[in-house]
Amino acid sequence: MSDSTRTPGTRSAAALLVDCLAAEGADRIFTVPGESFLAVLDALPDVPEIDVVTCRQEGGAAFMACADGAMKVAGGSGRPGIAFVTRGPGGTNASIGVHVAHQDSQPMILFVGDVARTAQGREGFQEVDFAAFFGPICKWAARIDDPRRIPEYVSRAHQVAISGRPGPVVLALPEDMLVEQVPDSIIPRPAALRPAQAVCPDAMAALFDLIADAASPIAIIGGAGWNAKARSYFQQFAERIGLPVATAFRRQDAIAPTSPVYAGNLGYGPNPKLVERVRQADLVIAVGARLGEATTDGYTVPTLEHPGQTLVHIHPDPEELGRVYRTDLALACAVDEFAECAALWEDEAIIPFDAGAEAHAEWLAWSTAQPSDAAMDLAACVTAMRAMLPADTIICNGAGNFAGWWHRYWRYEAYPGQLAPTCGAMGYGVPAAVAAALRFPERTVVAVAGDGDFLMNGQELATAAQSGASLIVVVVDNGSYGTIRMHQEREYPGRVSATALANPDFAALGAAYGAWSARVETTGEFEAALEEAKGRGGIRLIHVLTDLERIAASGATISGLRAKAGA
Repeated sequence: MSDSTRTPGTRSAAALLVDCLAAEGADRIFTVPGESFLAVLDALPDVPEIDVVTCRQEGGAAFMACADGAMKVAGGSGRPGIAFVTRGPGGTNASIGVHVAHQDSQPMILFVGDVARTAQGREGFQEVDFAAFFGPICKWAARIDDPRRIPEYVSRAHQVAISGRPGPVVLALPEDMLVEQVPDSIIPRPAALRPAQAVCPDAMAALFDLIADAASPIAIIGGAGWNAKARSYFQQFAERIGLPVATAFRRQDAIAPTSPVYAGNLGYGPNPKLVERVRQADLVIAVGARLGEATTDGYTVPTLEHPGQTLVHIHPDPEELGRVYRTDLALACAVDEFAECAALWEDEAIIPFDAGAEAHAEWLAWSTAQPSDAAMDLAACVTAMRAMLPADTIICNGAGNFAGWWHRYWRYEAYPGQLAPTCGAMGYGVPAAVAAALRFPERTVVAVAGDGDFLMNGQELATAAQSGASLIVVVVDNGSYGTIRMHQEREYPGRVSATALANPDFAALGAAYGAWSARVETTGEFEAALEEAKGRGGIRLIHVLTDLERIAASGATISGLRAKAGA
């Protein structure tokens, strides 16, 4: 409501909502504007500390908010990313970002403009029951019908999003509620705080007894609430006792790759020697990780009952402990508090293990590219990127086989240094890179996308251009939905259906968005293009043509898959 129509001593509910967000420390929101929350759009210019990023599709906006929340957790603030979308199609488009935030355990709040309260239940224009729609894929979904309760709802939304296992919250905002006037005496609540979850000393003593008795332990780390403090202290602890440390799927920046105990990453296409090391471990210590399907290769590494193995699970949410895996020792506590306690704990009974150094050597061998006769060798391209780009570069990717080369050969030295959806959502990389470039304008940000992946959300390059974001985009083009084609060749060799892609000229498309762009077909051309790109600012796009035959970073080929299947 404009100042000219404002009743003295009152403000609009929308203005109160924006003030509540500012009180919670919100400094940026991502949005696709909609008529259902015009009052919020009107209130935002009066709170200049909140940057408004206008996006081109609600899925992109939600991905940006999810990535922004992940970066805030990594930095220690733990504040959620914020997105605003409109009702109906806006909310349903944004649901992909909510799903990613849920499965990735990242804090975010999605505000959805809604039909007026007088139209509720009548299947009004674009009406959706958002509490029912989002309920299964978020921590809490609700509708604010009473404007006087806005401070309560906003505070609770933040508290729920950042507590325990972080995750998404969805709040629906009836458009008529937003224009109501509320007394100025209704003020925002103080910023929500993540509850301090200390470590149980008895449980820590039990853990160190298990470590002292173990012959071949291993840790699997990264996940809910992992931050710079957890990274630093856990690394100190692991290095002191020589404990091999594996990272959960797409949590590769949870420990420095230069650490002498880093053993590599689990998930899709891991080092077979690391998989065998997890299988043979007599003690598995999972910290922060949910031990989800991707990390454990379909709940087989380790197995759900893990006979002959002792499983210690440390997680901030007690509901995750024992939920899927049989757990021998469970610690419900903040992972950074656990890591600090472990680093400072003194136990002379533990004799340092040699396994940490051995596992690190195995990973170094696995992650070092070997000579290839391929004209375009992605392993060599990633190696060139490591040599040419700063160590604190942030790598952002969506889903697809293309990502495997970066997971295997890139060294995620920075923290945060990896923004990638653990739930395997395509189209995440470009929006995440936009969010990263805005959050860390002083750092190099690279979006890596497959051809199918890029066209899911490539339109957000327009958001990057409008926001003045500086980023490099690498589009890996093999003319196929490569991951599905690989599975197709395994299950139905030689019978190709629905996976071939007829692509645009991605370099020309990038230029249309104002990017400096290049099209490359050899490793040498890629290196030359990257050298040119790194010396420029703004958006830079490199269109990389690859051979579909070389289908995966593991070394799998189309012809090899067919031969193995006897086709």
